[in-house]
Amino acid sequence: MAAEKSLHEYDVILVGAGISGINFAYRLQERNPELSFCILEGRHELGGTWSLFKYPGIRSDSDLYTFGFPWRPWEEQNSIAQGARIINYMKESAAMYGIDKKIQYHHQVNNANYSTSSKRWTLDVTANGSEQRAFRCKFFLMCTGYYDYKEPLKAIIPGIEDFEGTVAHPQFWPEDMDYTDKNVVIVGSGATAITLLPNLAPKASHVTILQRSPSYVMSQPSEDKLELLIRRMTWWSKPLEHRLIRWKWLLVPFLFTRFAYTFPKTCRKLFGKAIQAQLPPTLPRDPHFNPSYDPFEQRVCFCPDGDFYECLRSGKGSVQTGVIEKVTPHGIKLTSGDELHPDIIVTATGLKVRFAGGMKLSIDDKPYNVAEKFIWKGVMLEDLPNAAFVIGYVDASWTLGADATAQLMCRMMKQMRKEHVVEVVPRRSEAEKRTMTEEPLLRLTSTYVRKAKDMLPKAGSSGQWKARSYYYKDIWMAWFGDIRSGLEWVRGV
Repeated sequence: MAAEKSLHEYDVILVGAGISGINFAYRLQERNPELSFCILEGRHELGGTWSLFKYPGIRSDSDLYTFGFPWRPWEEQNSIAQGARIINYMKESAAMYGIDKKIQYHHQVNNANYSTSSKRWTLDVTANGSEQRAFRCKFFLMCTGYYDYKEPLKAIIPGIEDFEGTVAHPQFWPEDMDYTDKNVVIVGSGATAITLLPNLAPKASHVTILQRSPSYVMSQPSEDKLELLIRRMTWWSKPLEHRLIRWKWLLVPFLFTRFAYTFPKTCRKLFGKAIQAQLPPTLPRDPHFNPSYDPFEQRVCFCPDGDFYECLRSGKGSVQTGVIEKVTPHGIKLTSGDELHPDIIVTATGLKVRFAGGMKLSIDDKPYNVAEKFIWKGVMLEDLPNAAFVIGYVDASWTLGADATAQLMCRMMKQMRKEHVVEVVPRRSEAEKRTMTEEPLLRLTSTYVRKAKDMLPKAGSSGQWKARSYYYKDIWMAWFGDIRSGLEWVRGV
């Protein structure tokens, strides 16, 4: 009886108030205004990644002209932005369209169960830390991102527990940590490490990136010559300026990544020359900036206006490539025999992948195993009715993939209403089950992605089950593509 009293009913429930959730909410209001919905957010505020991470200098690793919402242009004249400005932009955008009033904070979804008899999802939610509530909906949208907010990826660093200095992880940066005049070693070579080095160096005595293997680090101007030209030519129309700059950021990176995939060796040489030109004479490109993989096999790191390389040239920052033998109470000993003597160790070793925020899924109270299933169009999970999962791109802005998903699902829900359909379920045919081979969901060879293979759904080798490719194709599919094949449409009685 108590559960019935606290039951909250909606047509659609979105879980997660980050970029994906806010964008999905806007598309629902725009395309499906007849549907009631709410957003359940486990934390105290919207923003997702940009609310959680507080390390010095946190910034986007994609341009804001495409990472920002397509329905509210990013108006500042810099393509890379600090985390605080991004979250302000998100809050302003949500408030502008009343989306903030749809968010219920401190609502952690624990379980989501679908009833095939009632054609409804029931979500078990812990509200405000202890209160148990039940929410019910016709359609369930998982806008939770892809990593664990409570626990970072645990890297095996021998002896780290013996270190007598400070150890910090960027995901849980100590607000009171003072690194003034300290010797800092950042363990890791990804975007976080590349961001931290130039932001810690001005106050620190010295900052060293200690990497097992190198990454590609490319400089990106805050505002390039083409953007300046567009601004001059469209001085009379801000909407046109925003549209052209956004299309520039849609087109140029797309062409560049296609070139990289088609001619990987040539792209590798171009990257190498660009990196070599920015390095100080005392720091050789090989091995410190000569990755074993081709560009975009792992995420390429971008630094605004070359601040990372400027820090290296100034002597305040350095890079060391090697394998940690062990951490001692006062240092880090490498297998090469070299030893570092930091006051602070920052373990920028990556994110722990976690599907749907860790919530448990079930159908008629029978557990649903995500890792055993294929994903339809990169959006809906095999055999899981009336549900969608939002995932972005690895070589373009996350928001582009999130918006393609939102527009596709809004179109599907509109068609369901028109045809009096109560249930849509992705199903592979018997032939597909016999012949389809598994392919990676994410086209990355990064360690954290490989470790997450048993936690994520699978992409298929054919039909509607192929992995996502690129934005232009996906948005076209969202507008005009086939939404029948691979799906069962069940009409109401």
